[in-house]
Amino acid sequence: MAGRTRRRAVVVSAAAVAVVVLGAGAYVVVDHGRGTAEAAAPPPPVTTVAVQKTDLSNTRSFTGTLGYGTPEPLKGAGAGVVTQLPDVGTVAARGKPLYSVNGVPVPVFFGDTPLFRKLDNADLTGPDVAMVADNLARLGYSVGSRAKDPLKAKFTFGDALKRWEKKAGLPDTGTLDVGQVVVLPGEARVNSVTAQLGDPAAGPLLTTTPTAKVVVAPIDAAEVGSVKTGQDVTVVRPDGKEIPAKVTSVSTAVQGGTDDPAGGQQGPPKVNVTVVPANAADVADLDSASVQVEVATETHAGVLAVPIGALLALREGGYAVQVQGGKLVPVKTGMFARDQVEISGPGITAGLRVVTTS
Repeated sequence: MAGRTRRRAVVVSAAAVAVVVLGAGAYVVVDHGRGTAEAAAPPPPVTTVAVQKTDLSNTRSFTGTLGYGTPEPLKGAGAGVVTQLPDVGTVAARGKPLYSVNGVPVPVFFGDTPLFRKLDNADLTGPDVAMVADNLARLGYSVGSRAKDPLKAKFTFGDALKRWEKKAGLPDTGTLDVGQVVVLPGEARVNSVTAQLGDPAAGPLLTTTPTAKVVVAPIDAAEVGSVKTGQDVTVVRPDGKEIPAKVTSVSTAVQGGTDDPAGGQQGPPKVNVTVVPANAADVADLDSASVQVEVATETHAGVLAVPIGALLALREGGYAVQVQGGKLVPVKTGMFARDQVEISGPGITAGLRVVTTS
């Protein structure tokens, strides 16, 4: 209701009508039993609207940035120098080379465990062995039976590894050493390249982000309880279009909230919330933009609602709506959300047409 001033005249036989401002909105006050009007004004135009059955929500809005998310640094490993680097925007895909060291491509594997030792004999077991076996299997190579427990995975697939190495342009030794593959959590997009050709392979090379566009919104740490992972939210684009989205992560790292060098305050501590649009096509035309993230803090589902301008504040207390023909019907109000208000009461049904401000 903030920022709006609404005026309305209602013709009621033997009743005086006065406009009274309540809060930031204006309602018509009907005084039954008086014979004179307390305020006279030309009647503004009115129209009618149907009572609707709908869902009402109160929301909090946070400013966020649409992009590819927070960049993560990627370091190389092993001996040698960098001889080829990817372009910004390159997608790191399983089994495909991402950069080269000493003229040899370094392909991408997906997993949670980096290759931390040379795999060269059947006595080796552990999660790094399981990671290599899983990638080879997903690339279509037979690696035999595998233990359910990654800690018990055995390096018994040297022949499959050798066949993959030959196809990938690596020395087909049937062994795999540190730095010969780069392990990422999943498919990623190259956000920036920080190394130069000739730099040591064992050092910072580039940064990556997710391949899908996301919104990162810093919110006050004190309000983080109102946002939960998996929660449905609405993203408002710069052009005002509203698109559905979902919260995918709420950071546990708190930023800011300390004194700045000039002696002032940086403001309250913040926590980053990551939101992913439900349909990537909704933001395909935007590379980077400031957007609003609207989070529902309270929802009333399946209620009857009318525009706030349909309410009449009765002098004797309470509210009413005016139906076609001039009859006033008392109502009980519920949630106020944007320019709508929940109403209920005898005779109030979906489709009933009531007078409202134009």
